[in-house]
Amino acid sequence: MLSYELTEEQKILRSTVRDFAENEIAPVARELDDKEMFSVELTKKMGDLCLFGMFVSEAYGGTGMGYISYIIAVEEIARVDGSQAATVAAGNSLGIGPIYYFGSEAQKQRYLPDLCSGKTLAGFGLTEPDAGSDAGGSKTTVKQTSTGWRLNGSKIFITNAANPMTSVTTVQAVSGKREDDKKEYTCFLVPAGIKGLTATEMHGKLMWRSSNTAELFFDDVDLPEDAILGKRGEGFHQMLKTLDGGRLSIAAMGLGGAQGAYEKALAYAQERRQFGRPICKNQAIAFKLADMATKIEAARNMLYKACWLRDQGKPFEKLAAMAKLYCSEVFKFTATEAVQIHGGYGLMKEYDVERFFRDQKLLEIGEGTSEVQRIVISRYIGC
Repeated sequence: MLSYELTEEQKILRSTVRDFAENEIAPVARELDDKEMFSVELTKKMGDLCLFGMFVSEAYGGTGMGYISYIIAVEEIARVDGSQAATVAAGNSLGIGPIYYFGSEAQKQRYLPDLCSGKTLAGFGLTEPDAGSDAGGSKTTVKQTSTGWRLNGSKIFITNAANPMTSVTTVQAVSGKREDDKKEYTCFLVPAGIKGLTATEMHGKLMWRSSNTAELFFDDVDLPEDAILGKRGEGFHQMLKTLDGGRLSIAAMGLGGAQGAYEKALAYAQERRQFGRPICKNQAIAFKLADMATKIEAARNMLYKACWLRDQGKPFEKLAAMAKLYCSEVFKFTATEAVQIHGGYGLMKEYDVERFFRDQKLLEIGEGTSEVQRIVISRYIGC
């Protein structure tokens, strides 16, 4: 049966997260952005709201609310601030996800309760200086020793991997060669603070300036045998599956950001008067707003369908790539038009559309560029 009605639980969730975003995040978002400051306080408050572990079963400290609820939460945070939405999205899809879906029972029991409560955060170590879209170009290596494994290499642009709350990072490394002579990839859970690991915060970012982004260096990091995530050689598969789910949260950030930019532009157009009337009464402005509203509605329907498919255990990967691509580009369109509607004021930091305009760009790049999404989609449709 086809239904577009959210459950009462999901309606309450949206209202609760929206109130939190407007009352707790909005008043400090601009200051945190200016100072490039990650907020432990806000992250713990988001943990208190149960915004981490939303798709994780209660047995490991999650709420088991599913992907539609999770995406609604990310959407509502992103409607106000992309940086805090990034903390939630990466904390769930990239931090919790690999451990929940691929970890051993002991690994789940060790890490998930604190991650799901928001007491700690986890990183996702895939990208390297020479391995972005080409994840197969990874140069980080791991070699077996008499007591376990020794990790060497580096990662870059890793969210939630260098702050006081970081407890662990999932790291993909080259662990040898397969029978077909291609690289073998294995993932490991690397605890924060382990000897040989250097985690450095990255600053000077255009966007997500109050989201924690790290560069990681591994210099003879010795790991025990049980640090392997899943089985040896499954790393590349695990990373791809993690990115499939991550696309849903990035799409939610695009949708929420677009909604926020649209609402700011609409309010400004209703208040700003030129030539004796509100500028929203001018057809050129009204049509911009109409196009924004139409694209946002289409984006929401696509994303929610992808999440419904995942919750139902049905194939969702193609639609996730489509939603990630489309929601990112809708945000780009909406943020650009919102700045245009604001005119010169849209270029000033005292107006939130300036921050939306900057934050948008990452969504066309992170977790698979728009170009990579088109490659993924084209393969699904048989090209």
